[in-house]
Amino acid sequence: QLQASGGGLVQAGGSLRLSCAASGRTFNNYGMGWFRQAPGKEREFVAATDWSGLSTYYADFVERRFTISRDNNKNTLSLQMNSLKPEDTAVYYCARASGTVIDVDARDYRDWGKGTQVTVSS
Repeated sequence: QLQASGGGLVQAGGSLRLSCAASGRTFNNYGMGWFRQAPGKEREFVAATDWSGLSTYYADFVERRFTISRDNNKNTLSLQMNSLKPEDTAVYYCARASGTVIDVDARDYRDWGKGTQVTVSS
């Protein structure tokens, strides 16, 4: 199971840190990712990390504003989001991949959390 938290309302230019607590499967056997879905839009990839946390990958729109990280000792995944923009408003989901490597395709993710709402006001 995955449980995301840390969302909220923030002004443009502000920061939020999302967290995802994982349980069930051996955490460090799988790559992890963050996705988001805005109203009326399809779910899109945000960031991913491999099993170790040493390799990461971001969507182009992140533009170095976000940092994904994981703590395999605590079974947690994080997403530090800085310089937030109104277009970052969405429900953010953490997900566990089927394999150990970085994956940007949502279809390859086997487990999904319920999501946490991020709202950025202008």
